[in-house]
Formats: sequence, C-alpha cells, structure tokens
Amino acid sequence: MYTFLVTFHLMGIVKKNSLREYWSTEPMFATPFFATLFSQDRFLALLRCLHFVNNATAILSDPLHKIRNVLISLTSAFGLVFVPYKDLCIDESLMLWNGRLAFRQYIPSKRHRFGVKFFVMCDVKTGFVQDIIVYTGSTTDIKHYEGLGVSGSVVMTMLAPHLGKGHTLYVDNWYSSPTLFQHLLSKSTGGCGTVRSNRKGMPAFGCRKMRRGEVEFKENAQQLALKWLDKRDVHVLSTVHTATVSATGKVDHLTGERKIKPDYVLDYNLKMGAVDKADMINSFVECARKMTKWYKKIFFHLIDTAVLNGSIVHRQLTGEMITEQGIFVIGCTVHIQIHYAIIVTISHPPTHCLIIV
Repeated sequence: MYTFLVTFHLMGIVKKNSLREYWSTEPMFATPFFATLFSQDRFLALLRCLHFVNNATAILSDPLHKIRNVLISLTSAFGLVFVPYKDLCIDESLMLWNGRLAFRQYIPSKRHRFGVKFFVMCDVKTGFVQDIIVYTGSTTDIKHYEGLGVSGSVVMTMLAPHLGKGHTLYVDNWYSSPTLFQHLLSKSTGGCGTVRSNRKGMPAFGCRKMRRGEVEFKENAQQLALKWLDKRDVHVLSTVHTATVSATGKVDHLTGERKIKPDYVLDYNLKMGAVDKADMINSFVECARKMTKWYKKIFFHLIDTAVLNGSIVHRQLTGEMITEQGIFVIGCTVHIQIHYAIIVTISHPPTHCLIIV
C-alpha cells in the first residue's frame, strides 16, 4: 500500500492526461519506471477497490462516513507530531469537485470556485497544517459555542488544544468579531484580523471623508480597532497590537511621499497567507486526480497535505532546506522502494508487477 500511494505521488510530478498513459509503450511518451512498480491492471484494480470503511458498521447519517476514519487518523497525527510556534492562522481551502455532492460549495474568490470546502489551521512560521475540518453544512463536525455563531465555533473547535498557551490567531472577516476576540483573550490567546464594520460590539468611526492612506484608531476595552482607507475602507481588529504606523518601503509616485501602513495591517498581510501558501505548494505536485468518487478525491487531498507536513517536519528536524516539494516526494519514493517493495521482473517491462510485503 505504501508503494501504491507513492506511485500516485510520482504521478503528481510526472503529469499526464490519463492514468493509462503512465504505462504507454510509445517511445515519445513512455515512462517505464511506473511499470516496474505495478502492472497497469493491478494498479487500476487497487484504485477501483480503494475503500476506507466497513459499510455494515458505518454511521450512514454522517455525510463523511466513507472517509471519517482516515480524516480522524491524519488530523490526530498532525496534532501529535508538531508543536506550533506562536502565530496561527485559520482560513478556508477549496478542493476542486464538479460532481454531485450534497455539501459542494461555491466560493468565487477561490481558484477552483466549486468544490469541497475545508477549514484549515496552519502554523504561520512553517506552514504546517495543524488541523482540518471538512465543511458539510449544518452537520459540520464542530462544537457549538453560545454567542459565537458558526464562524466563532469553528475557531474555538480548532484552537481548543492550543488555548491558554499564549498563541496569536490571524483570521479574515468571516471569523473576526469583538465577541470572539474577547473570548480568546480570556483564554490567554491573542487575535488579529480584518473585521466587518457592522459586527456587534464594533466601535463607531467618524463619518468624515478620509484621504487614501489615512487611518483612524478606536479602543474598545482591551481591543484596538482601526479604519484605514486604502482602495476602499479596511477595518481591522486586534488584541495584540498598538496604534502605530510604519513605512512600507514604497513611495507614492504621484506625491513622492513614503507610503505608510498601520503596523497590524502589515503584520496581518505577512501572516495571513499560510493556508493559501500550502494550497499553492500542493498544487504543483498534487496526486489528487479526476475521480468518480468524492471520498477518494478527499483521501488523496489529505495525503498531499500529509506529505507537505512531512517535508516541513523533515526541515525542522534536519535543517535541510528542500526548495521543491517534488524533491521530497522523490526522496520518499526511494526510501519506500528500499524498505517496502520487492520488484519482480516478468518477461517484459509493461507487465512488471509488485509484491507488497
């Protein structure tokens, strides 16, 4: 099974239009290495039979019952193998899926727009994916907190193991609210994020017209809110920053003046992109291909995430900088070949088969 998974990851590096092309004997397109791992028929049979639950004992009311065991195992492992640094961020990720699915989502701002939505918590410094929750609508696996709504409950569910440890959370305006940040503050956890101006508890800002680059601060209990005019009004809320501004290093070409931004806008922009960065890295070597079954697509998406986390842990332990995710995947392939696979050559390359021991 290890070799089966690694074969899929190699397919993420060597891109082809269909699975059968990896066993093509055409000189222009041939990749004979894949035939030394599996015969085509054996590989496709394993993929077709891939299943993660006993249907006789599955909880059919759970929308994720076909993948729940794998999801629990992997997310539990993520939390055990890595202790995050101070800064964490939570954001949404979308896995492409155009087929029928009750909890398929449409997010126009994402690259794929249609697909399965994940709530993802990342360590800002390393990009390690700390936790994942699959969004399934009203049945999403979160603990509901009174007064915090769905978005606040998502945050509290994911942060639960890390509360009281001095972390700072960065989120966007779907999650941020004075109520949530005050609740986090009571758990010794800071918060920073863009926020909707009409959130309950937000201080009122003046109605005067502001010039571009101008900023207005309002203090609300232990929270600091700002209104800053960029291309449009930007509202930010923080419990860990002060009312200061800094030069960005850029110059306004019209006025010749140095551009300045509030410090916690600079900090937010720097630290909020960890989830998008993880998506970007995975997109280069993702093994999740076009599937007829949604749960198989989620499975391979989770495996991609596990490999990304593995490369981050490897870098943290060894100090070795792996500049490309594909190089790490190839290293894993060599290791698994040595330890888990016995390659048996039959009369000709396309029919080589693999015995997994």
